[in-house]
Amino acid sequence: MKSRLIKMSGIASLCLAAAGVWAAGAVSMNVPGSTDAAGRRVLTFIAKDPPGVRCNGNLQVAAELANTYRVPIQLIPSSLAPDLPAPSVFYGNQMLAADGRDHNGAVSFQMVSDVLDVEDVPRQAKEGLLFNNNVRRNLDGLKDSIRSGGK
Repeated sequence: MKSRLIKMSGIASLCLAAAGVWAAGAVSMNVPGSTDAAGRRVLTFIAKDPPGVRCNGNLQVAAELANTYRVPIQLIPSSLAPDLPAPSVFYGNQMLAADGRDHNGAVSFQMVSDVLDVEDVPRQAKEGLLFNNNVRRNLDGLKDSIRSGGK
């Protein structure tokens, strides 16, 4: 009984600590179109004009997320959001990554997926083709090419 109580209090402490980090790290900014007509938060990717490696990588992450989650996604060039850092990624008005700040503007599928799972964003009934082995191999090749600057 005592060991079970200690485990439960340890888990509770861990959850509170994680929630505190989440709240302390959360930055909110005024993002155009941060919610859709139904009131759902929109996942916003802001890219530099012209896009660079981080922007292109973020757009690949956006494709992977659309393949898995039913979440509204918008891609905005920095010229249409001059007050926001680029590249950057927001869920609603909450900043997930931004140039010169968290993750220096680059996100991964897992990073955004964790946020969407915590927020109970519904998944697609059936994942799209990006996780098909042949398509995935081509996508990974494209991503490698982007990272290496086309070399």
